[in-house]
Amino acid sequence: MNDRFLLDTHVLLWAVAEPKRLTREVRSLLEEGRYAVSVATLWELVNKKDKAAAPVRDPAVWWDRYVVQRHTVIVPIRAGHVLYLDRLPPLHRDPFDRMLIAQAAVEEMTLVTADAAIHAYGVRTRNAGR
Repeated sequence: MNDRFLLDTHVLLWAVAEPKRLTREVRSLLEEGRYAVSVATLWELVNKKDKAAAPVRDPAVWWDRYVVQRHTVIVPIRAGHVLYLDRLPPLHRDPFDRMLIAQAAVEEMTLVTADAAIHAYGVRTRNAGR
């Protein structure tokens, strides 16, 4: 999977709802289908669905429409990803972002994000936003 890019949750949301927020390079890799998403993103959307600022109100329907029906590669959470979390310094507290960092490291993928705190982890990243 090392020629694929792993999308941070906000990048997937932007790709669907606000693609102009993404850099030209990121829009290009999306068009070429050179990306994957983590099941942790679905978990995050489900976890936030009842909050006032929920990005998605019905994660199951949204996920099916924008991930499953588009035949997007989905990275499952494996034991190796969870064990890698123990190696991460506490620079970022968000458990979903920490899992994405671990998955990117273990799977040797580039994590596409606009979150500056993630860049401090030393995993390969690509800046997503303008």
